[in-house]
This record gives sequence, C-alpha cells and structure tokens, in this order.
Amino acid sequence: MADSTRNDGKGGSGKRPGHSTRAVHGGERDHHADHSLATPIHQTSTFWFDDSAQLRDFAEGRLVRDEYGRYSNPTWRAVERKICDLEGAEETVLLGSGMAAATTTFLALLERGDHIVLTNDCYRRTRQFIGQVLSKLEITATVIAPADTIALKDAIQDNTRLFFTESPTNPYLRVIDLPEASRIAHERGVKVIVDSTFASPINHAPLEDGADLVVHSATKYMGGHNDLIAGIVAGPKQIVDPVRALTGVMGGILDPHAAWLLLRGLKTLGLRMERHNANGIAVARYLEAHPKVHQVWYPGLESHPDYKVATRLMNGFAGVVTFEVEGGLDETIRFIDGCRLPYIAPSLGGVESLVEMPVLMSYWDYPKEERLQYGITDNLVRLSCGIEDADDLIADLDGALEKV
Repeated sequence: MADSTRNDGKGGSGKRPGHSTRAVHGGERDHHADHSLATPIHQTSTFWFDDSAQLRDFAEGRLVRDEYGRYSNPTWRAVERKICDLEGAEETVLLGSGMAAATTTFLALLERGDHIVLTNDCYRRTRQFIGQVLSKLEITATVIAPADTIALKDAIQDNTRLFFTESPTNPYLRVIDLPEASRIAHERGVKVIVDSTFASPINHAPLEDGADLVVHSATKYMGGHNDLIAGIVAGPKQIVDPVRALTGVMGGILDPHAAWLLLRGLKTLGLRMERHNANGIAVARYLEAHPKVHQVWYPGLESHPDYKVATRLMNGFAGVVTFEVEGGLDETIRFIDGCRLPYIAPSLGGVESLVEMPVLMSYWDYPKEERLQYGITDNLVRLSCGIEDADDLIADLDGALEKV
C-alpha cells in the first residue's frame, strides 16, 4: 500500500514547491477515491443523494458536496484547487470564458451608482462591457494611463469601488506598478482587480503584490493549446464567493470536458512558459534591431517604458511582442501575408505562434480617429510567439520583412 504521507505534493522540506511542481500536482493528489492518476471527466449534469437525511445535511450546510452541474463539478474543483495553488489564492471560481470572468466579477461587486477606474490600454470587449452595459446601471468609469499612479489617486471618488487593470496590458504590454497602485487604492477602500492573462501565474503573482482579485482568460497560457475557452477569478474567499454565487445564477459555466482539457494544459504551464519567455525576448531583440521595424513594445527590453517595473515584479515576460512595421497598411499586410509559421488569428498563449494586425482583427469598424485614440495604427502588429524553435521563428519573420 502506498504511503499516504507522500500524497500532499509538498515534498519532504515542507516549503512551498516551485511553479512546475505545483502545476503538475496542485489540487489533485489527495482527492481520488478511485486512485486514478488522471482526474476523471465527470460528464454529468446532476448528482444524486443517498437519502433525504443526506439531502437535509447538505441543505443545512453540514455536508459539502456536488448537487447540480451549474454550481459545481468534481473536474471543475480540481482545476480550481490547482489554480489556487498556482496563484496563492484562497478561492478560485472557474467560468466559461475570460469575458465571463470579468463581467461576472463586475456585476457581483458593483451596485447602481458605483464608480470604477480602469486603464486605457486593455481589451476592447472589457471596455465595451463597461461602457455599454454597466452604464445602464448608472455605473460610471474613469479611464487613466496604466503607469500613471498620480492619475489613479486623482480619479478615485467617494463612490469608487474598483480599480481594474490588465498587467501586462493589451496590446502595448504596459506593466503596472501594482504594489504602489494597490497602496493608493486600498487607502481609499477601493478593491484592485488585475487581469493577468498576458503574464500567467508563472510570470507574475498579482495577489502577492497587493491585488484583491486576479482574473485570467484561461483560454490563453493556462490552457495553452488553442483548444478551449475558459476564465478564472481567484482571491480571498470573501471576495470570490459573490462571484461564484452569481455564476451559478447567470450560468456562465465551463463544461466538464473543457475543464479537463484545462487541467491537462495546466500541468505543462511551467515548461511552456519557459519557452514562451525565451522566444519572446529573442524575437523582440531581433525585431528591435531590424531596419524595417519602427518600434517594438516588450517589457523585457530596456526600451520599454515599464522595463524597470517589469523586471522588479515579473519572473519572465511571456511570448507576446507588439511592434510597428515601417510603412502603412499595405506594407504591414505584405509582412503579415509573408509569414509562414505564425497563423493569422486572434488570441495568444498557445503552442502555435499567431500573428495579427489589430486594425483589421479588432478595430476595423472603428473610425480611424477613434482607433488612433487607442493607439491602433495601421502598421501595428501583435505577435504571440508559440513554443517553436526561436531560430525558425526569426528566420520566418526575416523572410516576411523582406517583402515590406
């Protein structure tokens, strides 16, 4: 019989294991009644009770177990435990997408008449939800630049409840001085929510730097294989519980099979991020030195405005590199069409490299003047480096730039 003391995944020293050890073992070593090595896919919509006495114990809170698939599932819970381990969080809730994670969090924590502060360099759909949906609840928003902590202090009002930011941001990869921003927000009783999708739990731990909640589109680095859509919210139980409760009401949940795919993807997160980090910095340095590239944004380059903050807070800088090609729309299209390894596609964080022009992929329906307000120029490119060999990626980019 196996020694049960070996099943906590902590090793003999008792200290917190490293990222990859937690990614492999976190949340899975002590709950398999059937002793299966891989967590099963619990493909069921409902769970039965032995008798009415057991149901009553459940209803009165003496028994914690699964009841119905919109509220919980054992496969979900394995994912949630693993992410708690990776993020250093007390509680995690799994949702059907990154947008479901963000929007459900807003609705759970805000009331009519509240005010939020957000940064301008963030995902278009998040801004759209705040501007078009939360505004119907008379919830107002002030937008500030990511690195401007003075503007954050000035933007906080008596009814401000949340400061929401990405870090790194999309698409310019701005990195927030989170300890300072959290200090400013918490002095006024404002909660801090960080979308850490572009970092992953391997490269940054927002909760350790003062954030109250961390949000991820788990579709990206966490899943890592471009084969699922999911989102997570992690943090203290007291703050996460309202998000979980509202998720059960609204139904923005993940199916068990996708949860299992996410669980499998998380096991290699540490290994994959090593390659994403290495490819990202190699490609960024190559592009910065190329005469046909106007400018590169990557937090691991000294030329990035947040390089000092990024190197202080982050363990690595991931695989997304944003840059401008010399020229305009036509020259940039020739570059994109000249790429052979990266797929022309939205998203990021998978094993395959992806490349896109934000002006065409996400902002073509905006007037040009409004696009420029968000920094979306005709020659802007967002490249998500996968886990291919860096030399092959660079050779491919070199050939594509010859066509500019």
